[in-house]
Amino acid sequence: MQPFRLSAIELLSAYRSRRLSPVEAMASVIARVEAFEPHIAATYLYRPDRALADARASEARWLKGEPMGPLDGVPATVKDNIATLGDPKPVGAAASEMAPEPADAPPAARLREAGAILFAKTTMPDYGMLSSGLSSYHALARNPWKLDRNPGGSSAGAGASAAALYGPLHVGTDIGGSIRLPAGWCGIFGLKPSAGRVPIDPAYIGRVAGPMTRDVADAALMMATLSLPDARDYSSLKYEKLNWLGGPAELKGLEIGLMLEAGCGVLPSSQARAAVERAARDFETAGAHVEPLAPFMTQEMLDGLDHFWRTRLLDEISALAPGKRETILPFIREWAESAEGFSGRHVFRGFSRILEIREAAIAATHRFDCVLSPTAPMTAFPAEWASPSRDPLNPFPHIGFTVAFNMSEQPAASVPCGFDDEGLPIGLQIVGRRFDDVGVLAVARSYEAIRSAKMRPWPEPPETLPPAQPLFIV
Repeated sequence: MQPFRLSAIELLSAYRSRRLSPVEAMASVIARVEAFEPHIAATYLYRPDRALADARASEARWLKGEPMGPLDGVPATVKDNIATLGDPKPVGAAASEMAPEPADAPPAARLREAGAILFAKTTMPDYGMLSSGLSSYHALARNPWKLDRNPGGSSAGAGASAAALYGPLHVGTDIGGSIRLPAGWCGIFGLKPSAGRVPIDPAYIGRVAGPMTRDVADAALMMATLSLPDARDYSSLKYEKLNWLGGPAELKGLEIGLMLEAGCGVLPSSQARAAVERAARDFETAGAHVEPLAPFMTQEMLDGLDHFWRTRLLDEISALAPGKRETILPFIREWAESAEGFSGRHVFRGFSRILEIREAAIAATHRFDCVLSPTAPMTAFPAEWASPSRDPLNPFPHIGFTVAFNMSEQPAASVPCGFDDEGLPIGLQIVGRRFDDVGVLAVARSYEAIRSAKMRPWPEPPETLPPAQPLFIV
């Protein structure tokens, strides 16, 4: 098998037995990137020469039997907004200052310390405030399954990179669904960990970093590294050495809630709903008890949070130098500028919705071992759209199933559960109790084993190149 198709666990086993070297693996990933990247524009700061040099150093360590860490020689990417030493961090926006970052942010630091080869960063929309691959700075990211469709966002490039087989390990961030939505739309696995489980800098309410991989086992492998402590994150949890690499969960006897309506936004499509209902029957066949869970979100909750976020970004872009604001995506600029007339009381009420959402989510879900829902109410939308709604004053009709669990700090994952009639992936969201990240991974791993939906081969790059679009190589 071509090395770029191997999981991280398979690569490490091959390095250990000397059946494969990190140089061979990295060269294989580079060839895959250079075949697919002109079509999907998923990467930023792609560095093949440096990656090969890092792979040679890893190869030498493996030959001595002295790997530097548990991910030595495994190709990996991190999202644009995760700082890497000496590199600019545009956060998807042409308006950003391109000053070099003074240090690796915690997720990048942990991966490097574990020996992973960070060969590229991945693209995102302006300020991470879109569930789209559209950006004023990066080229338009596309979905490998269907090139006229969106990979989702804001971890757009990470989702596309994982589905295109750019190596096994990718890190995204999530404040309202930005790991899970692209994971669902790109047919991969994505985990939004519990708030504070993975140290991140800068920290913010609901914001987390987490793994985006092709299967649950690789995500668990990553979490053992990403969850290591870092004092820079003032909001992080006390470090626990958890059994990340434990086996699948025993499903017999589990109490599972099934939420098929979010209570806000748009209703799931018939195909998304049917795929999730089929997944729920898989759990029942395995001995779990599944019962309906009524929606607990309201449109007022979502709108209040939306208005608070608009005000937060308006404050940020108001500090830009003259002329910079005009370079922001028009959709994002109109969304943020709509907050100009909000009163202090209105914004405070919007902020207070965070606590209402947290209380409602925990009250609704605490009696279940886990909760199942669609990740998104629809499959991937057209690539050029900023949002499924195309309306900057109603930008989030698709995050009703995901956003509550950022505010409630609960772990939540997206795992593929089928495809629609166009061959586009559908994601199943699995939500756990607060801080039970290991439990969510174990249940997701069990679902992978019992899943009745037939999975499809990973997408392949078209044979004909698109119009010239150079790789962002440094």
